Amino acid sequence: MKTTRILAAGAALAVAALTLAGCSGDATGGTASQAQTDSGGKITVWVDPPRVPAAEAFQKAYPDIPIDVVQIDGTVGGKTVKQSFANFDAAGSGWPDAIFFPSNDDIAWATNSTSNYAADLTDLMADTISGYDPAVLSFCNIDGKIRCLRNDAAPDVFWYNKAFFDENGYTLPTTWEEYGDLAVKIATEHPGEISGFLGDAYAINRYLQASGCPTNDRVSESEAHIDLSDSTCTRATDLLDKMYKGKALSTQGIFDGDAATEGQNLVMSPGAAWWGNYLFRDTWKIPAGQMTAAAPLPWKGDSKPSTGNEGGGLWGASSHITGKELENTLTFMKFVATDPRWQVDLSTGLPGYGPVQDAWLAKLEADKYFADVPTTQASFKTALGEVQPYSYMLYDTGSVWTETVSPTLISGGSIPDAITKFGDELVNQAKSVGYTVQ
Repeated sequence: MKTTRILAAGAALAVAALTLAGCSGDATGGTASQAQTDSGGKITVWVDPPRVPAAEAFQKAYPDIPIDVVQIDGTVGGKTVKQSFANFDAAGSGWPDAIFFPSNDDIAWATNSTSNYAADLTDLMADTISGYDPAVLSFCNIDGKIRCLRNDAAPDVFWYNKAFFDENGYTLPTTWEEYGDLAVKIATEHPGEISGFLGDAYAINRYLQASGCPTNDRVSESEAHIDLSDSTCTRATDLLDKMYKGKALSTQGIFDGDAATEGQNLVMSPGAAWWGNYLFRDTWKIPAGQMTAAAPLPWKGDSKPSTGNEGGGLWGASSHITGKELENTLTFMKFVATDPRWQVDLSTGLPGYGPVQDAWLAKLEADKYFADVPTTQASFKTALGEVQPYSYMLYDTGSVWTETVSPTLISGGSIPDAITKFGDELVNQAKSVGYTVQ
């Protein structure tokens, strides 16, 4: 009989504590050796609140697979899940069979040699993997092994308020540099209208990653390349400096409590594909017929667009299981990554799995929310292949950004001041978790 439990994050930590109390690590303080287990079929999955419907859809589709669903803290950059896994690693037991990682950075500790939680899916799920564009799945390709599956593809497109542009006779920018110039022009002619947000953990992806700036350049498990003096970083810094001085940027983050009010004044910005449904429609309640996505912008002199990636969550499976437990876990993994009953019917983000993307995109036409649906649909597909390389690391780049950039600006500092503090702290954080920084 199927058993379902949906627990709060605190309860999940309590489970970790109880597990640790009953077991101990090895004498050297490393991960206790643990043979792969087989529960006989029952599986436990951990999901953040937005992914609870995915687990519920699986239960409905597979009523004969017994499953416990644990709802965990979904805060991007949160530490509770990582701490639970540290306890499990020390105890040698207690890991969930599958998890939706709250932060994409989590895949770094889940695959390093200390934990080695996330199973190598390369052969286990070869048929499923073949349905992904390699660029979409690149974040899960660690040292040539596929260690996770993307839930949704989250490439940044160029969002703009088409109604505002049409009413005021503005023309879409064709480069990043033109975007900066137009942002300042609009802020001057329409005080209070903004063209971007700086205060959330994804802002680094929207601007620095989109420029190819080496903040998350993984050389090896123990080496990182970070260089904020690189020309790809300085051009992004110059762009942000111009826009911030011109009062075109908000120091708030897209998830802040007041962001919905500020979001009503957003006239254009790079932003993830999921901004459309999740932010504009469902969270900020921007009326239909205003927002539209265009293809990502190139930098002046570049022949191709260049864009970042915001999230696009990762599903991982445990390397500590075998037999029927593993079989059912892989069934769950395939469902949440590929099945239309979740990916098309319920998910607000463009699916990472290629074969169901067109069906999801077709829903945009039926919804009639965006001002120009065909352009929005095309921009999503175009952006998939224009995301700049980016590795998830043991240091949390997004947290470093939010702890340095907005506070510096709010206290009266400049964009160059803020980026310098960000870069210095990023190097400090990387070294503190054991990386040699090039």
